[in-house]
Amino acid sequence: MKTVVIGLSGGVDSSVAAYLLKQQGYNVIGLFMKNWHDESVTISNECPWLEDSNDAMLVAEKLEIPFQVVDLSNEYKERIINYMFNAYKKGRTPNPDILCNREIKFDVFLKIALNLGADYVATGHYCRKGTVVINGKETYQLLTGKDFNKDQSYFLCQLSQEQLSKTLFPIGELTKPEVRAIATKQNLITANKKDSQGLCFIGKVKLPDFLQQKLQPKEGDIITIPNTSLIFEKPIPKFKNREEEFQFLAEKFKYNKSDGKIVGKHQGAHYFTKGQRKGLAVGGTKEPLFVIETDVKTNTIYTGEGKKHKGLYRKVLFITSEELHFIRTDLILKNGESLKVRARIRYRQPLEMAEIFKFKKGLYVAFENAQSAITEGQFAAWYIEDELIGSGVIS
Repeated sequence: MKTVVIGLSGGVDSSVAAYLLKQQGYNVIGLFMKNWHDESVTISNECPWLEDSNDAMLVAEKLEIPFQVVDLSNEYKERIINYMFNAYKKGRTPNPDILCNREIKFDVFLKIALNLGADYVATGHYCRKGTVVINGKETYQLLTGKDFNKDQSYFLCQLSQEQLSKTLFPIGELTKPEVRAIATKQNLITANKKDSQGLCFIGKVKLPDFLQQKLQPKEGDIITIPNTSLIFEKPIPKFKNREEEFQFLAEKFKYNKSDGKIVGKHQGAHYFTKGQRKGLAVGGTKEPLFVIETDVKTNTIYTGEGKKHKGLYRKVLFITSEELHFIRTDLILKNGESLKVRARIRYRQPLEMAEIFKFKKGLYVAFENAQSAITEGQFAAWYIEDELIGSGVIS
């Protein structure tokens, strides 16, 4: 009998995943990851991890599987929290959920599971695993979940072949309503529990509140840039080659305070991200203001009126070679090669037609249609049909 260690989060998805594994005849062990108890950074007055670990324990009791809590808070602080603060300081917007999966769930947690004698780890992610044989060798695929509305493949875009080989996704073939129906039928305490909102494994916390613990508030200007600005009418030069053209198209617009007018004040440019509408607290405009750029050096936020503002849109993004990752290692592009794909730059965004081009310095993702709020620090992921084949950090 094969042994599977499942990350029980105290939610309905991992609860049903554990139940299904047991039904399939695996020897199942439930582990709850405790990732935060740093009192110097107060998260909130609530303590969600206590409630979640208690729910996870009750599910394990109901399913009659062994259960324990593992404290990964040191690793979480070192690999996720510190990375996040450093990224925000530089004016980037990191994705803690993707990092958490790469660094904690499928690295630290996976190693703990293997040390316990497990053959696999399992999670409650809405995605599927496939296999293909390439040159006589078994290669693992990361496939989208059957529930299009809940597909979470994007969050796993940094997984490796080694990690996928040891992973199971028991609910990938199910829809959310089907998962809840199973939980209800089995009288699991998590059957009607709401999906968690907040940082991966930390729980109910608003990101600006969290960042304020380490990145001190500092007043700066909110500038609005008119849509008619000449900044958006850049003359297109003659290009020697495709790389030069992509480099030009991937460049973000550069603004100065003199390009627009001051319309308000903010408490720190690093609390804001491109495409953000809420939290600006500026009235008196025909259409809502959107953040089109943040400058952490001058502590300035640049905004544009309306979600069609030219400052929000670009067709091409760049990923450096150091921050490029292919799940399908047999599909890694050589310099000068390209591949037609479908891509997304954020979770739940519909997949968009694109082509990826590899050069010595990195990879360009060229979209068929201009994309809104391409944000440094976030991940772009690309697919062939329903398979996620690679990803990288937008630079």
